[in-house]
Amino acid sequence: MKIEFEGETLEAHPGESLAATLIAHGIRSFRTTESGAERGVFCGMGVCQECLVEVDGEPNQRACTLKVDRPMKVSRQAEGRTLPSIGVASKDGPPVTIEEIPIERPEVLVVGAGPGGLAAAHAARSAGAEVLVLDEGSAPGGQYFKQCSAADVVPPDAQHREGRHLIDGVLSAGATVLSNALVWGAFPPLEFAATIAGSTVRVEPRKAIVATGAYDRGWPVPGWTLPGVMTTGAAQTMWRTARRLPGQRVLIAGNGPLNLQLASELIAGGAEVVALVEAAPDVGVRRAKEIATMLASAPGLVAEGMRYLSRCHRAGVRMMNGSVLTSVETHAHGLLATIAGREAAKLEADVVCLGYGFHPSNELLRALGCAHVFDSEQRRLATVRTVQGATSVEGVWALGDCTRLGGARVGLAEGTLAGFAAARSLGRPLSAETARLEARAEADAARHRRFQTALWRMYRIPESMLPRPTGDTVICRCEEVSYGQVEAALAEGATSPGELKQRTRIGMGRCQARYCGPALEAFLSERTGRIRSEYSGFAPRVPIKPVSVADLVNPGTDLANPSDA
Repeated sequence: MKIEFEGETLEAHPGESLAATLIAHGIRSFRTTESGAERGVFCGMGVCQECLVEVDGEPNQRACTLKVDRPMKVSRQAEGRTLPSIGVASKDGPPVTIEEIPIERPEVLVVGAGPGGLAAAHAARSAGAEVLVLDEGSAPGGQYFKQCSAADVVPPDAQHREGRHLIDGVLSAGATVLSNALVWGAFPPLEFAATIAGSTVRVEPRKAIVATGAYDRGWPVPGWTLPGVMTTGAAQTMWRTARRLPGQRVLIAGNGPLNLQLASELIAGGAEVVALVEAAPDVGVRRAKEIATMLASAPGLVAEGMRYLSRCHRAGVRMMNGSVLTSVETHAHGLLATIAGREAAKLEADVVCLGYGFHPSNELLRALGCAHVFDSEQRRLATVRTVQGATSVEGVWALGDCTRLGGARVGLAEGTLAGFAAARSLGRPLSAETARLEARAEADAARHRRFQTALWRMYRIPESMLPRPTGDTVICRCEEVSYGQVEAALAEGATSPGELKQRTRIGMGRCQARYCGPALEAFLSERTGRIRSEYSGFAPRVPIKPVSVADLVNPGTDLANPSDA
């Protein structure tokens, strides 16, 4: 399929993301900011809003989530340029009131169709509950079970097939699964607002299960906003959904096993991995206890990791443990990355992939009032839950990485427990087989938590390795606020995130502080000694993600027959 980008004709694979098409043709700059800085794909999952382009004259289209399903005319989006009308209702028309927004009342609402959400939906539905699943993605599966969107060019592997089997099981059980369904509001005691197929709906379930996953942690160093600097997840999404490489020469820097998996996959696809920069030290005999725990808990995952490592060694990848990325700058041949730590180097690459861990997408849970605590081990908020996933709010369960990072296997087990628990709370009679499945899920969750605990002890970054940028380094990507501006506001008497927001606009952009918020919390904690808690940082605000005015004034979606479910 052919698309047009600013007068140039490009070949696209039907079904792949627009971002994958553009990057495959060497186009990495998608828009310009108010200051004229260029931006491109960063998160690759619709969170950061950095990859906005104009498509057929319509602005603010996220290239990373928009699928190529027709010939398109695409152009870069310039900040401040007069944009065309997008067909919002006439100002002379009658106002749309809350009473006109249709209400859906499923017995169980599941938000998120990743591994945990799908497992929860399957369990609740198999126990007889009516289940509605709403997912922002273009297809169920989440970040782990990413499905092949460009089916003609992506032969499914074992991970694809496992995800497809789970998705088919949920659909066969009779659950309603809607994709492209953005849940952007949550209101106590138990009400949600969403846009689906261009319309707004309210959902008032009897029970709710939140499984919204996580997003990549930012790594605010000089140059992290440059086109060609993206998250590990963004690069992996392009490869696993469309077999598109992010670049021919790729530098991967960060912390954790996902970087190793990405390196292995890109090597298999023909890319040159310039180096794999890992902040954690080498694994040696001092980690024998952790390795033994991992082997006892999930030997298959350990074997998988060894296969990734072996492929990297065979390809001659430079493995740089105990080192971190400290800056990126443009270079005549692409990007030039500066590495510091146990090994210091300057390395050239087409693309720099950052993977320094994740933050939980807990905005809906926080908006509902679910209790959280600050986990100093993981350096992020963790949702307070029972073993079955029940939160402090009656009728709300939560599971997976939006609560506490544990990976897909923990999410699958927790989903089964939460789904059965929600069905039981509805008075559904559960069979002896259900009790067996619950016991197995509880054991699986405990086993994989032991694995994850040992894994992240091995990968834990010392505090000294974390970035401590100052001056012109950007902390807020959306509003282009620097650490120097934050420091100036502190010097003028600002003491809280709210005051800093008023003085600098930090946190007021499209990503809604998902990247600058945690960085600011860490910065303030270091500078002021403030203890971090569930009340640190910015409060979740509705809408928790950008939603178009056109969708808000267009009530009336029939969830039984949505046009793009």
